[in-house]
Amino acid sequence: MIKLNAPLKLKDIRELKIGDQISLSGVIYTARDSAHQKLVDLLKVGIELPFDPEGSVIFYVGPSPAKPGQVIGAAGPTTSYRMDPFVIDLMKVGMKGMIGKGSRSAEVKKGLIEYTGVYFGATGGAAALLAKTITEAEVIAFPELGPEAVRRLVVKDMPLIVVNDCHGGDLYEKGVEDYKK
Repeated sequence: MIKLNAPLKLKDIRELKIGDQISLSGVIYTARDSAHQKLVDLLKVGIELPFDPEGSVIFYVGPSPAKPGQVIGAAGPTTSYRMDPFVIDLMKVGMKGMIGKGSRSAEVKKGLIEYTGVYFGATGGAAALLAKTITEAEVIAFPELGPEAVRRLVVKDMPLIVVNDCHGGDLYEKGVEDYKK
């Protein structure tokens, strides 16, 4: 298990390989399709993002409402490919990590190499477990999007796996190759 802190550092990203098991702590942000569109629209007109993108990690999640006494409701990953059209624009301004489920486009995988980034997989169906790793949650942008608003999360020991690394590795492709052997 590799312990990482967010925001991510280039040195740490370069050491990661597909299949590495990660325990992530620190500050991350949430965003899904609509929020990604709004973030990229801000960039296109020269407006700063509502968070510092340098080394940032975005978790593709639309959490359920928190029950009394909880920081956040269930927080399971959503399918990542819907964010693919926006990833390169965000990586150009410093985003380094993404958390979701499912495979990524060739363009995103190329971007991970070019901009030194990493895509982490979170276990789908484990939303309650993932929520337990979130110690703080605050809406910081686009509250009108409800569950899909951009949130600043503080996480402690979030369990993840490296699906795509900055060396061109793809765990999904490797898994199929290994299975065929």
